[in-house]
Amino acid sequence: MAQEEAKQGEGSAKGAGPEIEVAPSPHVSETAVTTQRMMVDVAIALAPAMAMAVAIFRWYAVVQVGLCVLSCLASEAVFTRMRGKPVALWDFSAVVTGVILGLSLPWSAPWYIAVIGSAAAIGLGKAAFGGLGYNIFNPAMVGRAFVMLSFAKALGASAYVFGESGMAVVTEATPLTVAKKVAADLAAGKVAGGDVQVQLAHARELWPLLVGNVNGSLGETSALALLVGGVYLCVRRTASWEIPAGTLLSAFAFSALANAANLTPFTAFHHLVGGALLFGAFFIATDPVTSPIAPKGKFAFGVGVGFLVIVLRVFSGYPEGVMFAVLLMNGAVPLMNRWTIPRPVGGPTPEKA
Repeated sequence: MAQEEAKQGEGSAKGAGPEIEVAPSPHVSETAVTTQRMMVDVAIALAPAMAMAVAIFRWYAVVQVGLCVLSCLASEAVFTRMRGKPVALWDFSAVVTGVILGLSLPWSAPWYIAVIGSAAAIGLGKAAFGGLGYNIFNPAMVGRAFVMLSFAKALGASAYVFGESGMAVVTEATPLTVAKKVAADLAAGKVAGGDVQVQLAHARELWPLLVGNVNGSLGETSALALLVGGVYLCVRRTASWEIPAGTLLSAFAFSALANAANLTPFTAFHHLVGGALLFGAFFIATDPVTSPIAPKGKFAFGVGVGFLVIVLRVFSGYPEGVMFAVLLMNGAVPLMNRWTIPRPVGGPTPEKA
């Protein structure tokens, strides 16, 4: 009997070694990185773009963005209560959604568009999926797409232009709209090659595109302001640099090919600094909830966004393509996460018996 107990003890001692788990990183979490801190970083990074929007579009920018922020906060409180969850507006996620949505709208958008877009952003883009962290699509772009498709006339190319306005910048069409029209007229044989240069003379000026003295959505006009905020986000590691890097490299390459094939009158550099590409690359596509986890997946995600932006700008009926490009790539994120699972240190994860 004693011999049997000794053998059992010896057997249990042999199998009592430490159980080692092999899994991909991260293994150490930084408790200082909270949702609130990340959202505050995004708000700080958006400050230069917001300042330029106020400088160019005056109080229209303040009213538009302020109304979106208030509507997003109210929608967050209502939809959270409807789900029976405690209201937590202190994480500032609704504030950031409102700022991004407001900056994506034109100066002339009616008040009800800001309210409806905010309700759609929080309700359809976030609450319907279970709240922050569970949403598949970028909430601000869900709201923007909802009002874009619902109120096409109020948000179309003509909504940006008002010839009798006291703001000189809104008396002309947006640079991408001009480029789109010129490309369509050239393809239809309505204009000659020499006339193209005349029509694009002002739209091709780089300094206004860099500074922001051009027409467009509130937050997309100043390339320099967006670059300053975007670099801040990457330095703070609130945004993964792989996403904007992939987006801008891809957009540059494909827009250069499109320009060489005479599909667009804008050069690659004009496509980078014109429109909402920088805004989308640094502030929209980098949303950690709706973008891939692994570095390779993030870069591939960015490449996809940049490619789709140029495809939509060149071949679709819209002069801009950032909104739809981000939403389309958001839908591919689960598949991209499967394809880019990092290899754990020590080899692949062993299968449990």
